[in-house]
Amino acid sequence: MNAPIMPVDALRAGRTANSDPVRDPADGTDDHKENIRHDINDRILGCLIGGAAGDALGYSVEFSSYASIITKYGEDGITAYSVDPVSSKALISDDTQMTLFTAEGLLNQGGDTVENIYKSYKNWLTTQFTGFEDRPRGTGSALMERPELYSRRAPGNTCVDSLSSGMMGSVSYPINRSKGCGGVMRVSSIAFLKENGLFEADKLAARAAAITHGHALGYLPAALLVHIIHKIIYENVGDRLLPELIDESVGEFGEHFAEAPCMSDLISIVSKAITLSANDRADVDNINELGQGWVAEETLAIAIYCALRHQNDFSSGIVAAVNHDGDSDSTGEVAGSILGAYLGA
Repeated sequence: MNAPIMPVDALRAGRTANSDPVRDPADGTDDHKENIRHDINDRILGCLIGGAAGDALGYSVEFSSYASIITKYGEDGITAYSVDPVSSKALISDDTQMTLFTAEGLLNQGGDTVENIYKSYKNWLTTQFTGFEDRPRGTGSALMERPELYSRRAPGNTCVDSLSSGMMGSVSYPINRSKGCGGVMRVSSIAFLKENGLFEADKLAARAAAITHGHALGYLPAALLVHIIHKIIYENVGDRLLPELIDESVGEFGEHFAEAPCMSDLISIVSKAITLSANDRADVDNINELGQGWVAEETLAIAIYCALRHQNDFSSGIVAAVNHDGDSDSTGEVAGSILGAYLGA
């Protein structure tokens, strides 16, 4: 059973006629401030729902080749959610599960933020190996009281192995040499943090990804994704266009963290994605040039490509992001997060 996503119920692809644009910040009226708060909240919600929508669309074809997707769903590929017959819902994967646990780690008060995120990931790990009735009590986790999260949805081996090791990886002391996409696909909520500034959010995202993924290209894409989403949420004054926001983000990030290992590799593939988004070739052909999305820099590049190519059409963006040979749920999740933040909920 399939549920159409044209249009996506959870998100509207763009502002409605009655929504107020964010005006010049010089307008200091109370109404203007309320409009800004509403717009920011709309983008934050859009980011979370958009990521979940892209993840849910791609989850059912995560391990399918493009040829098999076309054979099963037709020449347009998968364009509708596959609905679970038991719950009557489209299922999210481990990507959205871990995104939620990242957010819960950020909400925990006291102590080191990265330690709190790590503890939250350990709670997620428990949901992968324990039934709801056997869950530990007294953890303080609201998510662990949600029975629907006690479901294994193809969790990444690197995430499971790293969190099971009893050690917390870091940028300074890598736990492994993995650059899989398990770090970038879960960190979008870190972009919602405003208090300490944009570059501190970038660093936090890198540290959160490095808990499980030790290669520089395992955690730097997570930081760049957060930079992009943070800029979309907080610096999109006057309804700036997505290409400008992404170009600016890539330039700032590459300059500020120029000495980071593998930075040139990351900037190169992201720049290629930006260039490809302007041609008129089929999406699948352009995506194939960027890779399959199993590693983090490819996941981010594919997501950026799809977001730019379909910047005013959420549904087309996530459809493009999941119809290829690679890691469809992760590329769908990251593309959905970017587009959801840009277009709003």
